[in-house]
Amino acid sequence: MSKLGEFVRSVTQIDRSAPAIEFKGNWTSWGDIAATMDGIDAALLLAGLGPGIRVGGLLRNDPRIAASILGVIASERCVVTLNPLLPDERLSADVLQLRPPALFVTPEDVRRPGLLAAATEIGCLVLQLTGVAANPVRPLDGFDSIAAEDLHIPAQGVGIEMMSSGTTGTPKRIPLATRTLEDAVFGAAVFEKRSAEDPPKLRRGVQILNAPFAHISGIFGLLNCIVAGRSSVLLERFSVAEFVDAIRRHRPNVASAPPSAMRMILEANVDKGDFSSLAAFRCGTAPLPPELADAFYERFGIPVLQNYGATEFAGGVAGWTIADHRNHYKDKRGSVGRMNPDCEGRVVDPDTGAVLDSGQEGLLELRAKHLGDGKSWIRTTDLAVLDAERFLWIKGRFDNAIIRGGFKVFPDDIVRALEAHPAVREAAVVALPDARLGQVPVAAYIAKSNAGALDPDGLRAFLRERLLPYQVPVEIREVADLPRTPSLKVSQPELRKLFEVRTA
Repeated sequence: MSKLGEFVRSVTQIDRSAPAIEFKGNWTSWGDIAATMDGIDAALLLAGLGPGIRVGGLLRNDPRIAASILGVIASERCVVTLNPLLPDERLSADVLQLRPPALFVTPEDVRRPGLLAAATEIGCLVLQLTGVAANPVRPLDGFDSIAAEDLHIPAQGVGIEMMSSGTTGTPKRIPLATRTLEDAVFGAAVFEKRSAEDPPKLRRGVQILNAPFAHISGIFGLLNCIVAGRSSVLLERFSVAEFVDAIRRHRPNVASAPPSAMRMILEANVDKGDFSSLAAFRCGTAPLPPELADAFYERFGIPVLQNYGATEFAGGVAGWTIADHRNHYKDKRGSVGRMNPDCEGRVVDPDTGAVLDSGQEGLLELRAKHLGDGKSWIRTTDLAVLDAERFLWIKGRFDNAIIRGGFKVFPDDIVRALEAHPAVREAAVVALPDARLGQVPVAAYIAKSNAGALDPDGLRAFLRERLLPYQVPVEIREVADLPRTPSLKVSQPELRKLFEVRTA
């Protein structure tokens, strides 16, 4: 068993009756977590699925799912992430494409149209998370064995197959090695004055988990919380009311949320006293404007500790500590923090690849023992500045991704969905700045000559069937033609100006 697996199991055995996860007002104990982990392992072994086997799960924020994620990782199997926000048709297609030997699902998921049909077609095991203490994991009737022998192929040391948009502009599934995940989780101890060599123990204080498990920040947050031996409040999704209520009741020292949530908190005029227990507020998943960090600090007197990372890195590679914030925030304003002790960074010229001097802007490259082969530099698509004291500034993206509230949206996905409509001839998508979410997508299209007038609500409903909620454009406009470059490609700057002029 890996060090991470041993550590997680040890934490759950310290006091099995102690509260571990609060969800919708109810507590799940460490013993309940351990029982689900054991149930997952036993059911998979009974079906002949040992270490290294890929196990899919609809990763909604739920204690049963949290325990299942822990159980799969701790038993050195591979979590294949499935996004519960996907429309039914796309979810079924994802299952068919990924062909996991087993799935863990909640009773709510079982009722999703098409899911069981996809499981039948690939012949996989389906494990239902019952929520019943005596029998927390039960093979679903008719799905209690593996029908296809070709599914027994191990994942070769991969801990998670996490869906990510990657750095090339095309969404892809990133295989994260168990070793990479382990190093990242234990390496994060530096940000709360723990040591990676500390023995397992239960600590006082309650952590609030609100990042979605279908995102690397959600799984990393869960693992970090468990390894630290802390109990947690798990939110199904972020809402100001539930977030503030959890802080009020449990008085944590540190809380975290993305920039979009920080804007919602400020707009809701939350009472300063509600956050009086907080010594720091952590922020990640999306660019944090310095003005927003300043406004949050001025309103609540709480330092905002930003971090920087990506799915490929199994979490953060740079971030602020309280000590750095106290000593350097004014002269390093706008930085995402200092490079982690176990990570190296450098900035190169985007065209030549030449390494640039400290303080110059270029493409960021990273190297760490848990990244790739541990020796090669990995190039990102982020434009960055790195100074002599290892503080990092992210200046923008070299690709065309739209970052909407921490979620990466690729215009091509939306264009394909729009152009699938029988009445749309051509479409284009650009990003507009948004005060709450950072960026939002907007779209323009040319209708086919014989299409007649398109119903805007009908077109939006058409897109909701094919896109995730955060991918749907906030505005869709019909145009006679799209602005173009001399080579007849759509001019992104001119299209953006069209929306900006009309919105002004």
